Amino acid sequence: MRFACELADILRSTPPLVTRPMAVHANVNLLQGFYNAFNARDGAAMATAYTADATFTDPVFVGLSGPEIGAMWQMLCARGADLRVKVSDIDADAFEGTAHWEAWYTFSKTGRPVHNVVDAQFEFRDGRIAVHRDRFGFWRWSRQALGLSGMLLGWTPIVQGGVRKQARAGLAKFIAQKAAEQSPRH
Repeated sequence: MRFACELADILRSTPPLVTRPMAVHANVNLLQGFYNAFNARDGAAMATAYTADATFTDPVFVGLSGPEIGAMWQMLCARGADLRVKVSDIDADAFEGTAHWEAWYTFSKTGRPVHNVVDAQFEFRDGRIAVHRDRFGFWRWSRQALGLSGMLLGWTPIVQGGVRKQARAGLAKFIAQKAAEQSPRH
């Protein structure tokens, strides 16, 4: 009986081993919302996740900044009629975060199906994305998106540079069209 009383005293004075689950950091929620918007093809919602002076880079869109980033997502979402995105392994704290995501879509220039596998790194400021770096295998992507030319030459700087140049030109055209649509007509 004495043992039972001592055990009860110990159990009452010992903090539980299992505690309440820790709250999810707000930046995890930010990234989850970002990728939910991506899967819904809502580039405008994605754009709101960034700071005004944010930077973005990936193997195709290198060195985007500020409003170019939101425009890129809007353009990609508008072109991706069959776009499907799946995100996993989101991790974030107050300063940085990571995510793994995959996208399935038809590449608009060639009509070829693409399954892109991407690892993303983020830096946060004031509850928004300040720096975003996506990494994926350009040659793997180019084999799918470009077909034979991507398979044979996708690893070369000439093809990579050409794809980047076309992507930048497409983004500039998209931005100009959006500006023309929003300007008042005289």
